[in-house]
Amino acid sequence: MEVYIILFTGLIGFYMAWTIGANDVANSMADAVGSQALTIKQAIIAAGICEFAGAVLVGSSVTETVRQGIVNPGTIAALPGLREGEAAALVIIGMTAALLCAAFWLHFATWAGMPVSTTHSIVGAVAGFGIVAAGWNSVNWNKMSQIVASWFISPLVGGIMGFLLFTFITKAILGRERPAEAARFYSPPIVFLLITVVSLATIYKGLNHVIDGIEWLSGTNAVIVSILFGLFCAAFSSIWISSHLKGKEKLSLSRQLEEVEKIYVPLVIISSCSVAFAHGANDVANAIGPFAAIAHIIQHGTVEMKVGVPLSILVLGGAGIVFGLATYGHKVMTTVGTKITEITPSRGVAADIAASATVLICTRLSLPVSTTHTLVGAIMGIGLARGLGGINKSVIKKICTSWLITVPAAAGLCILFFIVGRYFFLDCLITIVLDARK
Repeated sequence: MEVYIILFTGLIGFYMAWTIGANDVANSMADAVGSQALTIKQAIIAAGICEFAGAVLVGSSVTETVRQGIVNPGTIAALPGLREGEAAALVIIGMTAALLCAAFWLHFATWAGMPVSTTHSIVGAVAGFGIVAAGWNSVNWNKMSQIVASWFISPLVGGIMGFLLFTFITKAILGRERPAEAARFYSPPIVFLLITVVSLATIYKGLNHVIDGIEWLSGTNAVIVSILFGLFCAAFSSIWISSHLKGKEKLSLSRQLEEVEKIYVPLVIISSCSVAFAHGANDVANAIGPFAAIAHIIQHGTVEMKVGVPLSILVLGGAGIVFGLATYGHKVMTTVGTKITEITPSRGVAADIAASATVLICTRLSLPVSTTHTLVGAIMGIGLARGLGGINKSVIKKICTSWLITVPAAAGLCILFFIVGRYFFLDCLITIVLDARK
């Protein structure tokens, strides 16, 4: 029976990873696809490699049993009148319900083409489990309030930064009489900013689980290394851009703009791949964290705040993410990359810098922001830089609505699943937990 439960929950974990790949991962490549720097097929291959590498090579080897600290298992264990082993059995049912309903919600949102936060989905589901299992006081409402605040903070800050960056690019380069000439002077500083931000984001978001083992890349050294790498790339790009645009200032304005946009193509691909790598390293835990917790309880009969994650489970999560991206990622990728506003390579670079910098700053300030919300906000910002007519208001309205109902929808669904699961499986799971303790 234990084997069947582990296989069943492992299958649900794979389903959750599949929905993460279909919804959340698609965001990372939206700018590259929307700007036509990559085709959808090329974006899926690139994102698949980066996501799998991030998930398996540097994904967390230790995960929180109840994701994001929303519910304290100790509160459940302290409930009066519980039988021996019942608290652990309730956590198994709750984590299974949370995984399943979060996956259902992500699947529905992907079907509708709406980019929603994977983290918010699993957090909402876990909160629903905590409320029905141990009451309102079992939920960390301070943490929940931070998450609710992030619904507004991340898209707003990302949007402002995207607006400012693209306004600068427009005035300094694209709006000039000779954009090819202006690009030779202003583009290397933009390359420096992009590479520095992307390098820091990769270190702090992508390598944060292994950073303790790489001392020369921690603390102030990470900033110095990123700045030096940014300077090197800016110097190299200066030579390449000057060579590419040499004599192009004599072309017509439209031809000059075409040539200028070409120099931003490799930049938007690099930034998109970096986002995909960091996403794989971080968000794989949303799929395999609850599964790892369930497997640990079934094998040892105890609930731990943190458990180790075997490489095989990381591979399962990484493979699920890549499979979801390859089979269903095109819907959200199309919404974010083409339906909010028209994206060119230069606009994609501005959006990626704004989103990466916002997430980086908020992460360092311990603010739980969503990469999805931030990127969509940044894309809205570059659209607004062209005026109110530069964005698709009906699409934005649908996206914002899906953000607002993600947490309550996941919580409500999880409450329903938990009640059904407790009714049918509680006694069986208590027996398994007690057997594991012998």
